[in-house]
Amino acid sequence: MLLFLRILFSVLTVAFATYGLITKNYEYQGYMVLFMGLMALVMGIQEIQQKRKMMGWFFIVGFVFTFCIAIQGFIFV
Repeated sequence: MLLFLRILFSVLTVAFATYGLITKNYEYQGYMVLFMGLMALVMGIQEIQQKRKMMGWFFIVGFVFTFCIAIQGFIFV
């Protein structure tokens, strides 16, 4: 299940990034950052399950940072 979510969030991130690059329309950049953060959260959970706690917490901290940036982008833009 986590692998499916990781792949889904990766595909969505790449899709939004590609759309922005091709059309020069960065309206959906906040969604890209949000899905990238969710991908980091899933990767962090996977790392913790595989007993690599340090790397897992690193990914979770990355998720918190990108989540805050995405929320800030949704509120102030």
